[in-house]
Amino acid sequence: MAADAPPALPARRLWRMAAKVLHELASIGFGGGLAACLFINGLADRGTPETFATAREAFAAIANYLLVPSMAVVVVSGLLAIAATRGYMDAGWAWLKALLGITVFEATLMVVGSGGRHAEMLAAFTADPVALQALLRSERNTLWLLIALSAVNVVLAVWRPRLTWRVR
Repeated sequence: MAADAPPALPARRLWRMAAKVLHELASIGFGGGLAACLFINGLADRGTPETFATAREAFAAIANYLLVPSMAVVVVSGLLAIAATRGYMDAGWAWLKALLGITVFEATLMVVGSGGRHAEMLAAFTADPVALQALLRSERNTLWLLIALSAVNVVLAVWRPRLTWRVR
C-alpha cells in the first residue's frame, strides 16, 4: 500500500454511509415523483378522453416506476441505517421516523392503486364529471398528505428531538 493512500473505512462506517446516501437519493426521487403526480393530477388536460387517458398513463408510470421503488429504498435504507448506527437504536426520533416511513409507504401504495384505476377514471370522465372531480380530489389529498409526512420525516432527521419513553 502506498504511503499517501487514504486509510480504509471500517465496514460498519461504510455501511452507514452507504445507507445514508441511498436514503437521501431515494428521498429525492420520491419527492420528485410526488411533485410530478401532483402536477399531473391538478393540471392534466381534460379536453378529450384521449388526452386525459394519456395523462393518467403518465401518472401510473411515475407511481409504479418511481414512487414505489424509491419509497421501498427509503424504508429499507432507513431501517439499515438504524441497524448500522448504535446511536439511532435508542433514539426515539429515529423510530418515529421509521414508523412514519412505513405509513408513507402504505399511503404510496394507495396512490399507485389510484394511478392504476384507468377504467374508473375514464368512465367518470365521460359519464359523471362530479365523480371524476371527487376521485381526483381524493388522490390529490393523499399526495398532499404524503408530502406533509415526508416533510415531518425531514424535520425529524434534521432536528433530532429527544424522544424517550419510560417504562415503569
